[in-house]
Amino acid sequence: MNAYYLRNTPSGLEVALRELPVPSPKVGERLIRVHAASLNRGELLGATSDWKPAGAELAGEDVTTGERWMGRCRGGFAQYALLDDREALPIPSSLSFEQAAAVPLTFLVAYDMLIEQGRLRAAEWLLIVGASSGVGVASLRMGKLLGAQVAVTSSSERKLDRLTSLGADVVLPTQSFASSLRERTGGHGADLIVNAVGGSQAAACLSSLAYQGRLAIVGSVDGVLSAQLDLGSVHEQRLQIFGVSNRLRSATAKAETVAGFRRDVLPVLLDGRLTPVIDQVFPMSELAEAIAVMQRGQHVGKLVVRW
Repeated sequence: MNAYYLRNTPSGLEVALRELPVPSPKVGERLIRVHAASLNRGELLGATSDWKPAGAELAGEDVTTGERWMGRCRGGFAQYALLDDREALPIPSSLSFEQAAAVPLTFLVAYDMLIEQGRLRAAEWLLIVGASSGVGVASLRMGKLLGAQVAVTSSSERKLDRLTSLGADVVLPTQSFASSLRERTGGHGADLIVNAVGGSQAAACLSSLAYQGRLAIVGSVDGVLSAQLDLGSVHEQRLQIFGVSNRLRSATAKAETVAGFRRDVLPVLLDGRLTPVIDQVFPMSELAEAIAVMQRGQHVGKLVVRW
């Protein structure tokens, strides 16, 4: 089978096509014929100098049963890949393989941030800093479905226009959102903030939180992994800060999130109330160009590749 590998070099990311044997599933795994997969910035930022199989989520058919499945995986940019039963989600009949490939990782992260840990409720204010990413757009769509009022930031006027069309109630330039958010929310601030940019926005996020507000940290597009915190404000306003990385979570803990997602979110994907937003779809042979588009940061939503 054909499979794509990725590594980071001093001159940038490199992609290589390799010929590999079709993997054999163990107990608790499904062999999936991959139809589509999608790009995730975290995978690109985490690339090392060693060649590694690329692709963190897929959509395809179970080779044995013909059933359609989507899920988080390892090595999704391949003609065949293994999918852990605990990560497998049935693809709603309303979704194409390309749409399904844009769901598992980003919407599971949004579910973790907004529902499991963020406890977002109807009429609360949700602020998404750097909202044009796949996770940002998924959070916008899910926040609106939960009945929240959603403010978003971006450094691009074109992206802000697109985010407005996707349902954002308030759009703000990333460079100055802290000074205007409270005015736009009647002095309240944000009950939950998703920081999809990184440490450079941490202080502004903290200053924008409402009393008992929650701050979710996801990704570090800016490369800034540390920030000063006003601990007095955290203490006095009873603020909460949490992350959503799965790197150190057990398979059991991740499976619990998948089970909750299957119960709470899959039905609204099935009936069409929630849909993924795809910016572009590329042939798998143009994976390198798709990565270049992601690195330029001009997209809104997901970038998908298909066989």
